[in-house]
Order: sequence, then C-alpha cells, then structure tokens
Amino acid sequence: MVLRALTSFWPKGQEGPIDAVAMLVRVCFVCLGNICRSPTAEATMRRLLELEQLTAQVDIDSAGTGGWHVGEPPDPRATASAKRRGIELAGRARTVETKDFGRFDYLIAMDRANQRDLLRIAPDDVAKAKIVLFRNYDPDSPRDADVPDPYYGEGDGFETVLDICEAASHGLLRHIRESHRL
Repeated sequence: MVLRALTSFWPKGQEGPIDAVAMLVRVCFVCLGNICRSPTAEATMRRLLELEQLTAQVDIDSAGTGGWHVGEPPDPRATASAKRRGIELAGRARTVETKDFGRFDYLIAMDRANQRDLLRIAPDDVAKAKIVLFRNYDPDSPRDADVPDPYYGEGDGFETVLDICEAASHGLLRHIRESHRL
C-alpha cells in the first residue's frame, strides 16, 4: 500500500485523527487480452467507487496476460453493453508486468487460466498471495468460478459479464472496506 500525503500537521507529541493518513489500496483486474472482461471489471468497479466516494482511497487498473491487443481500446461490444448501463469503458490494453506485483495490493484474475498465468510470473510468495479469482468475492457465485470470456461468443455474453462484474465488485468493495477500514 502507498501512503497518501498528509493534508494537515499535528503538534509534536499529539496524534491527529486516525484518518489523517489514508492508505491507498491498489487493484488490478486481469484477463487474457485486456479488451473485454478486465476493462469491464475496472469500469464497473470505478463506477461503484465513485458512487461510494472512495476514488481517493482505491486506485484501479486492468491488464492482460497476453499481448495480442496491446494499445487497443476495449472491445466495441463490451463498450456498447457497458454504455447501456451508464458505465464508460476507457483506456488501452496493456500486458501485466512483473512490477505490477509490487504496485498492486490485489491482482484479480478473471478466470483460472489467467490465475495460473499470474502465478507463473509472480516473483515470490508474497506476490502470489495477491492473486485472487474475481468471482470469489461474489458470495452467490460458486467457489473458483470463472468470468466467461465473451470475445468469441454470440448473444448476451457481454451482458452476462457485466452482471458478474457488478456482483463481484460489490463483494470486492465489501472486502476492501473490511480489510482496509475504509
């Protein structure tokens, strides 16, 4: 975690309120190409953080385990589905890097294949402990369930991903609030 700058100073020997130093929690959502699921999860979580007024306490990003789409915007089908719900997908695809394990408190894998890829490149056990499957934060989801990849699918796959991301984002935020006292 990163310490945020103090906005006020307290006289020597006196402590200020406990929230004088806020901890910045950093989360990176990870899928295969970083154009469908992880940017959808990032944007869904961002909207939730805005509604809860927690954008200054939780920093989020997304990345992919593969480099096929580096530099591309999110998939137009994902963008259109999100837009219908008032969610804006933004950014450009990038690949997860070893330094991300030092930058983020949580690396949230969209499926078990992404989780395996992250575990393979994690530099140590501390980094491995940061890797969690996204749906494990949804209490109504089966344990270790995947967020299905809608890229090659037809129909409402992108809507299904949004439903899953909304449910899991609420659970992740609950976890962050409890674990980091936000």
